[in-house]
Amino acid sequence: MTEQFFGLTDPGRQRKNNEDTFIAEITANNQFIIACVIDGVGGYAGGEVAAALAREVILKRLEQPSGEIIPMMLDCFDLANKKIIEEKQTSKEHAHMACVCTLALADIQNNQFYFAHVGDSRLYLVRDNSLVKISHDQSFVGFLEESGRLTEEEAMKHPKRNEISKALGLDKHLGDDKEYVETGQSPFLTGDMLLLCSDGLTDMVNSTGINTIVSSDRSLKDKCRQLIDAANQHGGADNITVVLVQNNKEKVQFDTAKPVANGNKNTTVKSNPLTGESPEPVVHQAKTKSKTGLVVLLFLLMLVFMAAAVYEYLQNQAKQPVEQAKPVVFAKIPKNGQELKLQRAIDQAKGRVLILSDTSYKAPILLTKAIQINNDSLTIKAKGKIVLQSDSGYTGPAFQLASKCKNIVLDSVSLVNFRVGVASVNNALALKNTRFINCPVQIENAYTFPDKKYINGKLPAVIFIADSVPVTKKK
Repeated sequence: MTEQFFGLTDPGRQRKNNEDTFIAEITANNQFIIACVIDGVGGYAGGEVAAALAREVILKRLEQPSGEIIPMMLDCFDLANKKIIEEKQTSKEHAHMACVCTLALADIQNNQFYFAHVGDSRLYLVRDNSLVKISHDQSFVGFLEESGRLTEEEAMKHPKRNEISKALGLDKHLGDDKEYVETGQSPFLTGDMLLLCSDGLTDMVNSTGINTIVSSDRSLKDKCRQLIDAANQHGGADNITVVLVQNNKEKVQFDTAKPVANGNKNTTVKSNPLTGESPEPVVHQAKTKSKTGLVVLLFLLMLVFMAAAVYEYLQNQAKQPVEQAKPVVFAKIPKNGQELKLQRAIDQAKGRVLILSDTSYKAPILLTKAIQINNDSLTIKAKGKIVLQSDSGYTGPAFQLASKCKNIVLDSVSLVNFRVGVASVNNALALKNTRFINCPVQIENAYTFPDKKYINGKLPAVIFIADSVPVTKKK
């Protein structure tokens, strides 16, 4: 197995010190590859110290991974946040320090990755030469870009692009706020790659330039070097840090039996599926001794027994009354595999982002029953063509949101032939580039109130915008 991860950091061309740091290593039990980029908040004294403290705490917590993965990653961030705040309280020089952080754990054996994120460092997934932005920038400019109000180029040049809304060391109650840290998990397939980077890269190099480098055939080390060189060539205004993780696990293939070209039709060779070596041919020789008399005798005895059995059956049928034909009962058609797989993925989502890839789900996904969403907050984000289509006999919605849902986002999903696209509750639904095709009612929203109470208020204004093309967002 060749290289699986590599990380590199550089101060850039306009800064003397480096407030960035990173982690790129394997856990002690060889279960996960740890990939992490930490960026001391620029302009604040002690950013370098905050980044170093966060790195130390995260590595210590992950020395012996234990418990559920996403909660363990949240614990890393909570401990780092507390450590930075403690240091700020003891040092006036570092009173305003903080850092942003993106952490990923890659489980190569089980083809999964998990992530936790605060700030404007980034996590990308590279699959089939396509660069997909996984994390969301927790900044005002990042919000403007992702909502389509700014293009990528405009966001890169915006004067407030480095003003963040969240970081480690800013809020002592981080552990109590379930929405503070962005988390999620996704399949990490053979050939996939993760890119974690600080804004020193993404402020200088656009997504097309990044994708050109990471999709090349070079080594991970060379790709990291090229990314940093590209940022420096475009100005190198900030510290630059990149970490790459690749799933280069080989697919297991087994050879079938192959005929040996030696003229003997009864000779076969089977390859060893582990070593690929072929043993000596096994030759099956036909027996030549004649047993014709025995065969004829056995055949005659078989005819006698068959005749006796037929006679007995006809006699029994003549004695019994003719029964009326029973109606044929057809079993109820069960849910299809893709439908069950999608429901299971939503039920088992451990973070706030669930990525649906068209390499895992073949379009269309036929639904015979509504996909139930019971999560408090969840973003369902399609990578590629994800189409949900109503089965011919189904008349319900594609998605049914539970009353406990608060923030459910459908991103780049298409719904086809549903009487109701989404059954929502209490305005918990948000849409991004979602398409409704032949759906008479796109959204059906219900409100839940306490029983027998006097209700006052007014329905809020809900704004949805219909566009002929997808809204431009970061990749």
